[in-house]
Amino acid sequence: MSNERQIQDADLMDVAQDPEQAHRLRKALKTLADNPNVGGPLQEMAKEVLAGRIGMKEAVQTPTYMDAIGDRIGEIRRAAENQTMAEREESREKFAAWQKQQDEQEDKERAERDGPSSQLVTGPRRGRGGSSHRN
Repeated sequence: MSNERQIQDADLMDVAQDPEQAHRLRKALKTLADNPNVGGPLQEMAKEVLAGRIGMKEAVQTPTYMDAIGDRIGEIRRAAENQTMAEREESREKFAAWQKQQDEQEDKERAERDGPSSQLVTGPRRGRGGSSHRN
């Protein structure tokens, strides 16, 4: 998949409400596509969307892909229902730590995307006689 064209966040704006949501969606698709434990139609869908061969709108209207999403949600629900109270608490703690890490990563990525570029080259400011220092 590395030598294929990859969609950008902007390519998901037809289904996302804002650029941040598009970014999170693309990141989630990448996680699905790259995780060998996902497999099957769900992983296929993620790879197809990321490669631009199918749009996200088309993907969610494809019965095979929607069935795969529904099946995975069912598996998650059943696993959650079968957890003991101790396992649920451990899961909550792990999720909280994971969520904190994700938030920090998102903040870092947002700062890199939205912050000033360190690659800018500027000349002397106008109106100051080319001087970079006050007299």
